Amino acid sequence: MMEIKCAIVDDEPFARKGIASYIEKIDFLKLVVECEDAIELSQYLRSHPIDLIFLDIEMPEISGLDYIASLNNPPRVIVVSAYEKYALRGYELEIIDYLLKPVPFERFFKAANRAFDVLSLAGLPTGMPTNFQEGHIFLKVDKRLKKIFLQDILFVQSMGNYVIVQTMHSREITYCTLQQMMTSLPTHTFISCHRSYLVNKNRIAIIEGNQLHIADYKIPIARNLKEEVLASILNRS
Repeated sequence: MMEIKCAIVDDEPFARKGIASYIEKIDFLKLVVECEDAIELSQYLRSHPIDLIFLDIEMPEISGLDYIASLNNPPRVIVVSAYEKYALRGYELEIIDYLLKPVPFERFFKAANRAFDVLSLAGLPTGMPTNFQEGHIFLKVDKRLKKIFLQDILFVQSMGNYVIVQTMHSREITYCTLQQMMTSLPTHTFISCHRSYLVNKNRIAIIEGNQLHIADYKIPIARNLKEEVLASILNRS
């Protein structure tokens, strides 16, 4: 069983105590530190690895989300807040889940299992398609790990915290973000042509205006990425 090292960051002692009691009930979570604010967490992270942070937002000095946004490679985050208004920004920062106080245990348990799914594939902090070897990746699909050959992937499409991986033979949906897919696929073959799409350059049949034709699909090219996309494709050719 993988052990996920957790931190609680909240300026309210009662809130920290409640989350700590929930963590104790879940065998794959291990609480290693409680912090009153982001500054205390920052000091801890300088010398200790953390897999998952249960993070409040409105705290003294600097908000939880502002702190996470300032990090180059932050641990994974589950927000625990009394305010719903920060949810959109939280998901833009690729948090795993957003919990509203007071948090029922059933909801906490669901978020913890989601974190386990993201982190447990090969035990990497990035979560994501794992067991990457030359020529294929494994995706978690319907609670199974499914082998996908890179040469069969046509494109990857974002659906918020999920992505669609369209292959020559199937359409797979897995829990991760497009940004995470970008770090897991070889950049010499897969390129971003739009904020919602990654495409396999080897599968592009036609470039027409602001669209790429791949098999029977037409994939948009973002205006600000067009020069970069065309240069990448044509240089490869």
